Amino acid sequence: MGQFPPQSQSSSRNIYVFGITSFFNDTATEMAYWVLPAFLISLGAGPAQLGLIEGIAESVASFAKLFSGYLADRIERRKPLVVAGYFFANAVKPVLALTTAWWQILLIRFTDRLAKGVRGAPRDVMVAESVDKDKLGSAYGLIQSLDSAGAIVGPLSALVLLGRYGMRGVFWASALPGAIAVLVAIVGIRETRRRRSNSEIAPSVAKPASPAASLSYVGPGLPGSFYLVLIAVTLFSLGNSSDMFLVMRAQNVGIRIGLAPLLGLVFNLTYTFGSWPAGWLSDHYSRRWIAAVGYFIFAAVYFVFGRAPSILAIWLSMTVYGIYYALTQPVLKALVVESVTREVRGRALGIYFFATSLATLAASLITGGLWKHFGASLPFYVSAGLASFSGLLLLTARRRGESLPAP
Repeated sequence: MGQFPPQSQSSSRNIYVFGITSFFNDTATEMAYWVLPAFLISLGAGPAQLGLIEGIAESVASFAKLFSGYLADRIERRKPLVVAGYFFANAVKPVLALTTAWWQILLIRFTDRLAKGVRGAPRDVMVAESVDKDKLGSAYGLIQSLDSAGAIVGPLSALVLLGRYGMRGVFWASALPGAIAVLVAIVGIRETRRRRSNSEIAPSVAKPASPAASLSYVGPGLPGSFYLVLIAVTLFSLGNSSDMFLVMRAQNVGIRIGLAPLLGLVFNLTYTFGSWPAGWLSDHYSRRWIAAVGYFIFAAVYFVFGRAPSILAIWLSMTVYGIYYALTQPVLKALVVESVTREVRGRALGIYFFATSLATLAASLITGGLWKHFGASLPFYVSAGLASFSGLLLLTARRRGESLPAP
């Protein structure tokens, strides 16, 4: 057991290392991400191809997340999975500069999302093992703030590089922050101790579950409240298509291609400054209520994009869009982790990521199809409606007897 550092040494270090790694990884990702729709258009592709690319990429990620979540509960060392995920995702981004057809972009996005799926659940389990339960929201929020800070630097870097080096130059440049992210992950991440359950340590003396306890679970170790939240989040995800459609819609309304990275900047500003406070709030107030408010904000933003009354409205909506992310991304992870026992955190996160990613696959395909056959407005109205309903459903998913924590 000597290979594991004491919990007190690895905890705060891991949170900051994961945050720094996320910062550089997202800088590389966002440099390429916000340029991609315009690059696809330059290759002769459109909304249908974008929907196919993002849909397939997310589908493979969903299965990878499910499998990695299962592994996270079984293996002693999770760091190799996390590092491998960062390595392969950042190795393929610069290859975008060599592509000449949209199907080649599909292969690159496939690899990128597969790598993200592999690292997701193990990383988030390691985060949960590095902090006390009453600090989960703050930990995920801090990492998310640094992650989205990278999403500010990324579009800004792309904006600076676009005029001089073009879109392919931006893809090449993404290799630098990507390499730093991988290096920090290799050197900085410390393994956390996987605490095994009684049944793993001494199966012969483990107590059988009582009939009453068995009835309180839909699946082994996963409470019914977890699945109620999962249903709400999955339904929402059916309307949560790739953000690339927001960029394409903005261009459709009249925002110049060269300003596309700024769209990423404005919403990531509010995302960055809102994530840690939102995570902290979720440690003191109901996580379900906070996430539900995020869903309602999403619905309002998508409704505005559907109407697209003016270019100013699009810019303001993208700014508000970051608040939705801040109120949901770190908060929902903490909600999932706290709703299950330590021994099945990886499985719970894997199922959560799997269900939402699979729904996102459908969302991107549906949005691309609706846009092609019925125009740009309808898919945004559909997404707004699903988000509103999911927010209401999330508010009803509170566990029996649960009360709001005192401020």
